[in-house]
Amino acid sequence: MARGVRLNATAPGRLWLALCAALAASALALWWAPTAVVDWQPAQAWHEPWRWWTAAGVHWSERHLAGNLAAVAMVAAYGWTARVPGPVAGAWFVAWPLTHLGLLLQPALAHYGGLSGVLHAGVAAVSFWLAWTGPGRRRVVGLLMLAGLAAKLLIEAPWGEPLRHSAGWDIALAPLGHATGSIAGLLCAALAVALWRPQSRG
Repeated sequence: MARGVRLNATAPGRLWLALCAALAASALALWWAPTAVVDWQPAQAWHEPWRWWTAAGVHWSERHLAGNLAAVAMVAAYGWTARVPGPVAGAWFVAWPLTHLGLLLQPALAHYGGLSGVLHAGVAAVSFWLAWTGPGRRRVVGLLMLAGLAAKLLIEAPWGEPLRHSAGWDIALAPLGHATGSIAGLLCAALAVALWRPQSRG
């Protein structure tokens, strides 16, 4: 940390909110798009690279879309309240396509869409930043959020069947996306913190 470049604390949280708005806008815009052209398909990933980004905007039902848009609002509030600096928001942006890269570990997952994986990346990024750089209660919040996220992933057992049916949802869920998003967000945030450090610890 001592050798890192100081994080730019100008207008903390604004870039985070802009990224949340972009995710929500992509989900709304792609609601009318043919899913076969924009969803995640491992067989098409390398020669149709836009899917690394557009897959997050694909939703399979109105309930799926509404639930993820509500989750975007919560992640936006989390990052804004934490006053996330620009480099951490940038780390989340990098984690967006990397979330889908991890899905290649499960080739049986022939189709994937939804914001939840990328939103898990966002939660992991904010939580890591708070746990690593925050003083007092902010650090405790980050550590508790990371612990809760880890517990959630263990309960979901992403190493099992690629798709699961869960009460309250009218679609099958892909727990692996939550795990790959969380790992991508954590690693990208760790890299950002290693390269830069906040201007203050308050």
